[in-house]
Amino acid sequence: MGGRDDFLDRWAEHLWIDYAVAACVVGAHVAVVRMGSRGDFLAWIDSSQRTDLYAAAAGVTSAIGGLSAIAISLYSAANGQRLRAVRAQHQHSLRRSWRSLLQGTALVCLLLLAALALDRDHDPLSVRFVFEYAMAFAACRYARLIWLFDRIMHVSDADLSDPGTVDPPARDPNWVRRRQRNSP
Repeated sequence: MGGRDDFLDRWAEHLWIDYAVAACVVGAHVAVVRMGSRGDFLAWIDSSQRTDLYAAAAGVTSAIGGLSAIAISLYSAANGQRLRAVRAQHQHSLRRSWRSLLQGTALVCLLLLAALALDRDHDPLSVRFVFEYAMAFAACRYARLIWLFDRIMHVSDADLSDPGTVDPPARDPNWVRRRQRNSP
């Protein structure tokens, strides 16, 4: 397997990376704002516009969370031989990933609602950075959702296009060893 596949395997098995990436992005932005008084684009608009933005983002995030639930339903309904083999071999990892995606959506909505409730004129609490963290985290989780859904659909499509041949999906053997080593 190539370097890209190794990177994706590591990213897929470490769900905490999304939290860290979002924190690094927002932390770097906070540092730039605090040191140079530049780039604080949310401070340029007044509180009512920011709260409208927070509310709109919460609505969009909730809608995407609903779509995630639909994706899980589609995954559960598919019953090809390859997909059943994947679910049998990786049921705990898949369940953990789907659960974390839904929990991440709930966390983003909670952060957005907190920002909506706490934002004041001139933002003395710097709540706008909570909004930025929520959006950065959501972007990471949505990338994960799309990647996972694509991989599942790839396996499901293989079942539909070639039902006679049942080869398990190709995977990096190092990934399996790492998972066995790290499992409790």
